[in-house]
Amino acid sequence: MSDILLAIQNHPPAWIAICAVLGLLVGSFLNVVIHRLPVMLDRGWKAQARELLDLPEEPSEPFSLLAPRSRCPHCGAMIRAWQNVPVLSWLLLRGRCAACRAPISLRYPAIEILSGLLAAFMAWKFGASWAGVGAILFAWLLIALTFIDIDHQLLPDDLTLPLLWLGLLFSLGNVFVPPQDAIIGAAAGYLSLWTVFQLFKLLTGKEGMGYGDFKLFAALGAWLGWQQLPLVILLAAAAGAVLGIAAIAIQGRDRAQPMPFGPYLAIAGLVAFLWGDAIIGWYLGLYR
Repeated sequence: MSDILLAIQNHPPAWIAICAVLGLLVGSFLNVVIHRLPVMLDRGWKAQARELLDLPEEPSEPFSLLAPRSRCPHCGAMIRAWQNVPVLSWLLLRGRCAACRAPISLRYPAIEILSGLLAAFMAWKFGASWAGVGAILFAWLLIALTFIDIDHQLLPDDLTLPLLWLGLLFSLGNVFVPPQDAIIGAAAGYLSLWTVFQLFKLLTGKEGMGYGDFKLFAALGAWLGWQQLPLVILLAAAAGAVLGIAAIAIQGRDRAQPMPFGPYLAIAGLVAFLWGDAIIGWYLGLYR
């Protein structure tokens, strides 16, 4: 891997282009992860429950990230390889199934484009380096977590824990932050939201957030270090408050209806990852 990075360090445009194309391809896979991983987890939980209750297994076809092949949710037609090319296929099909002409959600190409753009931006900002590779992986995992939480109010351990461990592993080489800052950041991230959760539950008798939020905040602490955590939580809370009020005012959203906090943490974490030091420096400069 190091040899490949060294070979393209003298060709930044090639590196950016490679990452952009790879990002489009990974974005297509992220669409699969976002759709299938919650279903896989639900099936696994039900299977465990049936086993504990000594109930017979329910027959079902194998279901994973790779099988069965993708089908149209409306007519069940198999999606062919040429119909699964990132962005281009959606444009050629004019956003409709080739078999039944049912509309294909704009979100599919949007996630592919977002994945490609973020990969290209990280490649430009960090160059052909381990920092560039890490930043791209960081962005891709946050994309998957954001949209799964939007759809299901779920932050799967299958994604939050690898994000946490990757942050700690990158810290061993001081790629983004030193190991001490990453370890303290991971612990502080988890314990801070866990404490807020327990206090809120004690005062109201309700659960204000899920355990997945604790783990995501811990993962962000591992990548950013403990120093950036106050900025992340402030940005996430501000974004959540603004968008929550807007949803109530514009869409008539029920105030009692729970809102996922993971997307705000993810966006705030990405902003802090890219511009956290500049934001903190600007803020402190106001008081000098």
